[in-house]
Amino acid sequence: MGLGLYSEGQLGPALRETKHCYLAGIVSGSEKKRKKWRRKYDIPEKNIYGYENFTAIKDNDDIDIVYVVLPNSMHTEYVIRAARAGKHVICEKPMATTVEECNEMIDACREAGVMLSVGYRLHFDPFNLEIMRLANEKIYGAVKKISASHGMSSAQGWRLNKELAGGGPLMDVGIYCVNAGRYITNMEPMAVHAFESAKKDKKKFKTIEESLTWTMEYANGVIAECSCSYSEYGNHLRVEAENGWFELAPAFSYGGLKGITSDGKMNITPINQQAAQMDDFALAILNERCTPMPGEMGIQDIKILQAIYKSLETGQMIKM
Repeated sequence: MGLGLYSEGQLGPALRETKHCYLAGIVSGSEKKRKKWRRKYDIPEKNIYGYENFTAIKDNDDIDIVYVVLPNSMHTEYVIRAARAGKHVICEKPMATTVEECNEMIDACREAGVMLSVGYRLHFDPFNLEIMRLANEKIYGAVKKISASHGMSSAQGWRLNKELAGGGPLMDVGIYCVNAGRYITNMEPMAVHAFESAKKDKKKFKTIEESLTWTMEYANGVIAECSCSYSEYGNHLRVEAENGWFELAPAFSYGGLKGITSDGKMNITPINQQAAQMDDFALAILNERCTPMPGEMGIQDIKILQAIYKSLETGQMIKM
């Protein structure tokens, strides 16, 4: 649902590589896009929907899962509508723009007896999985410090509209740094403190932040220093431990990731992250097990994002 750049460039092609699921249908408000996808992926006419007739999907047994790939502010409505139609749901991150919306989505899926997952593809990426392993198994001793940055200068369209996006780069790319802090420490931050950089383009970023930095403090003394931007490139994740360090640069991209430790380069074979993510959700449904990326994971990130924005607004450290 939603045939924008991410669907066109990543999810559609990935569904040609999946082993346990396939592209059965599409939902789009664009007749041009619907025709293009129908031809490209040989989709039956009866499996093609617009937003106005989406509710009819409840009677379509060809479709088991709806992947919601819409602007952030639209996630809640369409996740709930998909759940009430009896379909399992994957929702792109960020899960929603508020904690209250996240709770509504979780409740709707629970009441409908369907599974909800959030699109955290990096939890299947072998480079990020190695970062998790090195940290959790204390290969270099206990983690002492985390530094993470994600930024780009190509943001456009709805991402620059606070009403649709819920915020700026923090919602879109900064969330990767927040989630990385959680999967490296296996903890939630005790406090966050944010600082907004001076805007270079006040017209373009009238309603959202252009760049910001923030810290996250954990109960075990670990500090995560993070930054995100819509005007400067950033793409790294570094962990310093008692007896060494390990890092990825780039860390959060769809491909081309590279890793190194204080002992040398990581010898890792890359995979299609999106194909692995969607296959795992299909297997979770087929095998009646939990998804490792449920709505409860998504809501925790939104709680932290909202605390960061509160710190930005007040200039104060916010205790979680």
